[in-house]
Amino acid sequence: MTYLGQVYAIIWKDLLIEVRTRERVASMGAFAVLSGVLFNFAMDWTAVRPQDVGAGLIWMTIVFGGMLGLGRTFMLEASDSAFVGVLMSPAPKDAIFLGKAIANFIFLMLIAVFIVVVFSAFFGLDLGPNPGLVFVVLALGALGFVALGTLFSALASGTGMGETLLPILVFPLLVPMIVFGVSATSRLLAGRPVSEVAGNVRLLGAFAVGAVAAGAALFRFVVEE
Repeated sequence: MTYLGQVYAIIWKDLLIEVRTRERVASMGAFAVLSGVLFNFAMDWTAVRPQDVGAGLIWMTIVFGGMLGLGRTFMLEASDSAFVGVLMSPAPKDAIFLGKAIANFIFLMLIAVFIVVVFSAFFGLDLGPNPGLVFVVLALGALGFVALGTLFSALASGTGMGETLLPILVFPLLVPMIVFGVSATSRLLAGRPVSEVAGNVRLLGAFAVGAVAAGAALFRFVVEE
């Protein structure tokens, strides 16, 4: 089997498990709806426009909702030692990491789209003249997020603290994603020209590429310890 075939096999396995269990997507989707309901009652929409706070609310919901799913990346397989069999397969460790990360990215992007739809329905949030670019920004941030989350989820799953340790490890590393992502998203929601967000988009892309490269390089050492 080729390298890409091995990555695809890991992706397909995780997607198939999620289709059968519906654990991660269901929990993240429920969190998105509850967040929308709470924010709807917490904000005074006569004093604040949705475009003024929408970017922060979207990214905050993505981070906290995504953490629910990332924390379960290895838990199901670790509970019956199935992940040991995956590690003993001929697939390189970086291929396993990429397969896991891409599957998590698919889950998180589904939830990100759902979050935007929920917030648009609850708050009347307008995505501005470049809605496609809004989702590109979300995708770049989500890619860096899941790369770091997948790596540290493997580390946390081998400890007694499990999912409790994951946010402590990941949150400090998400500062670039939050800063550049919220800045770019808020400007796009406000209808600002694309030229104003080009720098933030490039920095988000660099963050995503760096996170994926670091995760692929370090995953071997995390799972072999």
